[in-house]
Amino acid sequence: MQLAAERGLFVPAFSHSTTTASTAIAVPPSLSLPVIEAAFPRRLHPYWPRLQEKTRVWLLEKRLMPADKIREYADGLCYTDLMAGYYSGAPDEVLQAIADYSAWFFVWDDRHDRDIVYGRPDAWRRLRFRLHAALDSPRHHLLHPDPLVAGFADCMMRIYSFLPATWNARFARHFHAVIEAYDREFRNRSEGNIPTVEEYLALRRLTFAHWIWTDLLEASAGCELPDSIRKHPGYRRAALLSQEFAAWYNDLCSLPKEIAGDEVHNLGISLIKHEGLTLEDAVAEVRRRVEECIADFLVAEQGTLRLADRLDDGTVRGMELSAAVRSCLGNMRNWFSSVYWFHHESGRYMVDSWDDRSTPPYVNNEAAGEK
Repeated sequence: MQLAAERGLFVPAFSHSTTTASTAIAVPPSLSLPVIEAAFPRRLHPYWPRLQEKTRVWLLEKRLMPADKIREYADGLCYTDLMAGYYSGAPDEVLQAIADYSAWFFVWDDRHDRDIVYGRPDAWRRLRFRLHAALDSPRHHLLHPDPLVAGFADCMMRIYSFLPATWNARFARHFHAVIEAYDREFRNRSEGNIPTVEEYLALRRLTFAHWIWTDLLEASAGCELPDSIRKHPGYRRAALLSQEFAAWYNDLCSLPKEIAGDEVHNLGISLIKHEGLTLEDAVAEVRRRVEECIADFLVAEQGTLRLADRLDDGTVRGMELSAAVRSCLGNMRNWFSSVYWFHHESGRYMVDSWDDRSTPPYVNNEAAGEK
């Protein structure tokens, strides 16, 4: 943990805009979580300013967003802030690869959304198959004519360089499942099918890429964890709760945006449709689940710390595994604060400022794959 402490900075909840004056973020009362603000101090990796700059350049070089959109919106979307607040202690090159991959993921999500909105199932199907292929053989897709495929291949080449082939195979297996989950979401939205609450929760764990971000904790720590640790009930529960919090808090914050965009994938929307809740009651139920995640994580965190203590048996391997578990667990904790503030700083959720509440200003038809 010493390394993580050296490489992580505690920061107040301020906007990281490029303007000289920073102002405190005002969180709407309906979305405010005092326990996060009080008990989950925000950390920001010291590499963050360079991270923001280099990811902006990478997006431009890979043609993932038009130059004018990058200039106007990239910093305000806060994609690098989200990752710099999560993977505290990661080596700079690892954090850069993760941040670029995260930015790519948001662009992919936007392409997926626009393909649905504009009724382009053939374009989506082609992209889906190409991403599966690039995931398995990224080197052969680095020069692909679709910038989204080439950018993804670049991310995978870098991410696959950090840990052994066994970790790479697990990561690939997890992301193949994410791609297929996006296909199920495509079909649901195209057909207007609102999944039941249980169907939605299972699908959300995949579309939110729970296990991808959890896998990357190991890359940040520089250590592949054995199954005995990853599948330990305490560790696995802490990991899942941190991701569930992020997914459900995202649902809470994005509900107005998604209702405006005729979305069908949101916990609140499933509760309204299948449980007969009013909008007000659905919001309250999502918030209850979010708060329960926080409380349950604090319990799981203690159990995982005890696991780390037991692993440190005086051997070099034991010390290494113990330190890695503590690093991963510390970053699971970071995810709560990073996700929380991201939703109040990123232009991605400032729907009221958009000219058209159903069309994000940072995407256009060209960015979404239309030529």
